[in-house]
Amino acid sequence: MKIIVNSTPIIALSLINQLDLLNQLFNEVIIPWAVYQEIVIAGDNKPGAKELKNANWIQVQEVASSSPLEPLLLGLDRGELEVILLAISIKPDWVIIDEKLARRVAKAMELTVKGTLGILLVGFYAGYLSKQEILDLSQQLVDYVIRISSPILNWLKTELDNDH
Repeated sequence: MKIIVNSTPIIALSLINQLDLLNQLFNEVIIPWAVYQEIVIAGDNKPGAKELKNANWIQVQEVASSSPLEPLLLGLDRGELEVILLAISIKPDWVIIDEKLARRVAKAMELTVKGTLGILLVGFYAGYLSKQEILDLSQQLVDYVIRISSPILNWLKTELDNDH
């Protein structure tokens, strides 16, 4: 499976020492240049920078700068915009985005969207993480001030209880 990942999921997974889960779960993990720049260059010495620099299995790709879609995507940051434009171009299986507006735009462009918690859940289904580990990791994200709404946490607990 091929995925394109935005900044927040990379930072969040790095904070809880789970960035390598992407490598375990997916054949191709791709980020656009703007995401690399945001995390590694602008975010040097911040969470995710060192982890992304060391993740030689993550491919960094340039996005064509001119796109007729850009005016439609106002309100997104550069990384979110490039994730969506790159996804439209190379058609990944999933786009990994946490921000609400960017998720809505990606879905409107008929992209399949997952978030950080969705990736943890895939890790659970694949046998890499236990139910308790997922609950602990999601609490760690909340403790790190990663915004996760109560409905999303409830969804996660319901999915874990259903144990597909």
